[in-house]
Amino acid sequence: MEPALATLSVDRRSVVSLFSRLRTAGGQSNPLPFYAELRALGDIFPAPWGGHLVTSYTLCDQVLRDRSWQVPGSDWRAGQDDSARWGAPASRQMGGTLPMLNPPDHTRMRRSMGSMFDRKSLALMRDSVDRTSERLLDRLTEELRDGEADFNTLVCEELPVITIGEWLGLPPEDYPLLRSLTHDQVFTQELFPSPSQLALSDSATHQLREYFTALVRERRRAPGDDPVSTWIRTWDGLEPDQAVADEAVYSLALFVVLAALETTAHLLATMVWLLLEHPRQLDWLRGHPEHIPGAVEEVLRYDPPIHMISRIAGQDTVLAGTHIRENEMVQLMVGAAHHDPRQHADPEIFDIRRKAAPLSFGGGIHYCLGAPLARLEATSLLTALLRRLPGLRLVHAPGWAPRVAFRRLTTLKVARP
Repeated sequence: MEPALATLSVDRRSVVSLFSRLRTAGGQSNPLPFYAELRALGDIFPAPWGGHLVTSYTLCDQVLRDRSWQVPGSDWRAGQDDSARWGAPASRQMGGTLPMLNPPDHTRMRRSMGSMFDRKSLALMRDSVDRTSERLLDRLTEELRDGEADFNTLVCEELPVITIGEWLGLPPEDYPLLRSLTHDQVFTQELFPSPSQLALSDSATHQLREYFTALVRERRRAPGDDPVSTWIRTWDGLEPDQAVADEAVYSLALFVVLAALETTAHLLATMVWLLLEHPRQLDWLRGHPEHIPGAVEEVLRYDPPIHMISRIAGQDTVLAGTHIRENEMVQLMVGAAHHDPRQHADPEIFDIRRKAAPLSFGGGIHYCLGAPLARLEATSLLTALLRRLPGLRLVHAPGWAPRVAFRRLTTLKVARP
């Protein structure tokens, strides 16, 4: 079906108010009514702060797959008037990581990572992920003997950092610091972070830089079979300047941690929350475990980790009848697009038997490298949960961080019968 054209006039103040309400506790606990309001304004329409907002699934998918659209990299950020936002240290640092690189830099960086999470690599990791899931559920079970426990803190926040930490060969005692710094760093990727949030993000970025540059120095001094040592050997063959090579390896290590922790933790927490909210579907899934991968896809559709993805027009273009100037930003509201009724029937209903087609991990050349690992962790945890904790129930409504682009569930209190 052809996407509808944008409405002729969109009231700026109403859009600003809508996003302000979306940040509130009520908006975060259920953003779907706000997304319905956004879609009613048009498939694409001017954003009050410049550029355009896109709410249609078809258009979001089209832009993500089209190589003529670019990501907001370092050069684009340097040319923006809002230096407090785009020129902040954390923002400049993000501009140099893999998700914010355009070809040919993106091509070179991505190739240097090799087949990071292909089937063979995931098969080698599966047993370790399964053991971690079991160990974390052991701990949760112990806590539940005394009453309620926070599933998010005890399990969902732990599984991603342990998985990626073991893969990179990082000391377990560093995991809490990396998790905390990641939560603060992500503010620079939010829609209009406050000055205090940007300060937190800048501080976290500085500490992360110190941590991972020290890690690169250590692995160069005493290389092993870990990914960082492999990247060092790869970049030494690509780049004669050791400082440039080390900077590339640092960027890769930082990117892997930032990408793995925040988004996967949300996927895990949201998966448990939605299934506990829908006990009949949970019980059906217990009897039909072959549908676990499909259930994970429906979670990714219904409430993805990232609800907004930014792209830049590489040249003057027309999108659904709307003229977009070169270097102008479009913000793809994938959280709203996932509930586009032209793509998914009854999109407001959570249905694990649905053939979902989420855009949660992007598309095209920027499709997330870590998507297979996130799916592996979700499948591992859900498989163990179904077997071990029948009757688990929610005690309170979840708590949410006040975000728009990166969703974060902060508390998920559960109990046993």
